[in-house]
Amino acid sequence: MTSRRSPGLETLEFDHLELWVGNAKQAAHYYCTAFGFEPLAYAGPETGVRGRASYVVRQNDLTLVLTSALGADGPVAEHVLRHGDGVRDVALRTTDAREAYGAAVAGGARGLLEPTVSEDADGTVVVAQIGTYGDTVHTIVERSAYRGRWLPGFQPWSAVMPTAQRVGLQRIDHCVGNVGWGEMERWCDYYAKALGFSQLVSFDDKDISTEYTALRSKVMQSASGKVKMPINEPAEGLKRSQIEEYLDFYGGAGIQHVAIATDDIAATVRALRANGVELLETPGTYYDTLGERVGAIEEDVAVLRELSILVDKDDLGYMLQIFTKPLQDRPTLFFEIIQRRGSLSFGKGNFKALFVSIEQEQAKRGNL
Repeated sequence: MTSRRSPGLETLEFDHLELWVGNAKQAAHYYCTAFGFEPLAYAGPETGVRGRASYVVRQNDLTLVLTSALGADGPVAEHVLRHGDGVRDVALRTTDAREAYGAAVAGGARGLLEPTVSEDADGTVVVAQIGTYGDTVHTIVERSAYRGRWLPGFQPWSAVMPTAQRVGLQRIDHCVGNVGWGEMERWCDYYAKALGFSQLVSFDDKDISTEYTALRSKVMQSASGKVKMPINEPAEGLKRSQIEEYLDFYGGAGIQHVAIATDDIAATVRALRANGVELLETPGTYYDTLGERVGAIEEDVAVLRELSILVDKDDLGYMLQIFTKPLQDRPTLFFEIIQRRGSLSFGKGNFKALFVSIEQEQAKRGNL
């Protein structure tokens, strides 16, 4: 932890995710029709922004910004060329962006943008930016004095989308990053010193392994408890792990998956499948002893079996989870759908079943 209190860092929470993609207009359509987002705002040449276009989509407390380059040069185009579609920015909201940025830089953060004020008729916003692993960044956003739809420089955006089933995604639960061999401790230390995060839980290669592959992971949490950032690194195994596959295809460290909370995972999974989203399947034998492993739960095990939903428990309750297949052709970014019934678990009891499913997909791609 940082040695002094920082009000700006102590109030951090997830604000939004910005994905840099090859075609933002089409990506926005995909996230609306497949995942139930709704159009919110737009920035591009028509709003005075040169060289890029950004579409903002929202669902409950979950906001995505999809940005693409309008030419072959510049940071967005270069990022997409190297990484493919991926999360560039995990933006964090705070009550005081200036103080939070100053405290982060004093703690060793790599400053990329000093606090900057932007305004329009709807008020003012203060933003700053720091770097993290790979080419990923954290924009620090202070928006309490802003009444507009999104941010200055954006205009309201409405688009006619095909009617999709409502999905019920609520908010970001956690964002998982993959880093290279032996780099996990370094980045955990970075979050602790720069942002005042603390270690919530850790998993070694005995916790997260199958017959063929293994990895290590630590979960870092903000002082507010609202931002959770697990960090994974590869571990030795007989074959190439999912972390190594990600690093190879993404071209370095970055956000591997985003866990999104729902209040009714069965309804959410049915809606996602109806909208054409591909989700990982779980071997039927996983459910044969589910009751022995997790005890009594409210959900019908037959429904969980049908939908391939996993269950894990801790001393506070239980949680349910399922994972999409990669959201683009490169086997990189995917979503986790999660419902918590008291549990603060990250699915330790499901690691083996989950990673066997992931390995099966890796084998199909010839990457195991």
